[in-house]
Amino acid sequence: MTTPLYRHGDVLLQATAAPTTPLHRQPHTTLAHGELTGHQHRIAEASAAELFAPTPTARPGDPQFLHVTAPHATLIHEEHAPIRLPAGWYRVWQQREYTPGSVRVVQD
Repeated sequence: MTTPLYRHGDVLLQATAAPTTPLHRQPHTTLAHGELTGHQHRIAEASAAELFAPTPTARPGDPQFLHVTAPHATLIHEEHAPIRLPAGWYRVWQQREYTPGSVRVVQD
């Protein structure tokens, strides 16, 4: 059985089982901030989902978990078509780039 993956620009979501490790709920549903453009990858219906970080001091690029609690939630960004996510848990990554000597989070 394949695991659904969703790519939204530099953000990747993978459907997953509910995490068993402690998570810290975030006060927003913004998956990634566009450092260069100011745009955000975020859930349009904030009450349809909850975003969690693995630690209280998570940094950009650290994995996050999105829990879609409504029948669906819409992932939006000004430069990409919206994606409708069904209810469930998702692991969220922001793309990274490697250059000799460093790894950095991609910024759009």
